[in-house]
Amino acid sequence: MHSSENVSWFADIALKDRLAVGGKGGSLGELTRAGVGVPPGFVVRTAAFESFLGALEKEEAIRPNVEGLSDHELDRIKSVSERMRARLENSPLPEELQAEIFAAHAALCSEGPNLPLAVRSSATTEDAEDASFAGLQDTYLWVTGAEATLHSVRSCWASIYSVPSIAYRRKRGIPEAKVAMAVVVQRMVDARSSGVMFTRSPLTGDRSVITIEGAWGLGSAVVSGEVTPDRFVIAKITGEISVREIRDKHVRHSRAPGGGIIEVETSEDIRRIPCVSDEELTVLRDIACKVERHYGRPQDIEWAIDQSGEIFLLQSRPETVWSVKDRVPVAKPEANPLLHVMNIFGGRR
Repeated sequence: MHSSENVSWFADIALKDRLAVGGKGGSLGELTRAGVGVPPGFVVRTAAFESFLGALEKEEAIRPNVEGLSDHELDRIKSVSERMRARLENSPLPEELQAEIFAAHAALCSEGPNLPLAVRSSATTEDAEDASFAGLQDTYLWVTGAEATLHSVRSCWASIYSVPSIAYRRKRGIPEAKVAMAVVVQRMVDARSSGVMFTRSPLTGDRSVITIEGAWGLGSAVVSGEVTPDRFVIAKITGEISVREIRDKHVRHSRAPGGGIIEVETSEDIRRIPCVSDEELTVLRDIACKVERHYGRPQDIEWAIDQSGEIFLLQSRPETVWSVKDRVPVAKPEANPLLHVMNIFGGRR
């Protein structure tokens, strides 16, 4: 399995390659190289997107049309979005690029051509410290077959021109020339349980604990808010579980016939019991600590446990909420530091 200009395997990329493989792709490569369990896969690099987009722009401008929009012109954004997405989803790929993606698919699915895959958008500005596109582009789960995978790649590219994504970029004033889309293609985890974990408390900012949230089935049920997840707070050093909140997880997301996901009722015997064991919590804690040490800063991590009990990480991104608060000064700096002390205790005169 060799990487090329258009396709790279996780083992050959790292976070430093974000401009070529997007935030998600860079993270998965980084985790793979750090020895963390990640479902195997490859990335269709931004070079492929640029090549595809460049061919389309010879017929009609795309980026200038988007850059000419204002974030409050919702009707115009909708119109441009609809037209741009249709062009990207329905236009054929160059034959050489299509052949590369088919070859990578065959290598990834060597056990059988219909091995289920996840096809995930990976924008170049996704999970950056100053801007996050997370959730603004599309992801396709339980994709089977080379043709369906290719179609999902095109749909991921097209989703960079979704209404929320365009509006977000226009509001932030992000130049379109700096925005490109890579696409992650990886083995699908048939998740028994899944969720997120934070190496810094999302509620208090405490860096001595890890908060783990999870539910039965795929994590999309938690992300969508359809299920309130179980929640555990664990001390990083001692492993003591100080908070153990077990919820009624009445539904779960599972594989739908023919691909995609479907919501199903959770069976009565497991809906009110923990979706992870104490032993699994210990392993998740150890993995979270390893990832945080690797990156050197607090992380938000997506995890999944498959039907056999194997734990995988699906993403790790920098924690932003408390990091931003840490950077904001509590008071305006004074030229004379003594004035700051006087202002606190005596007030300005």
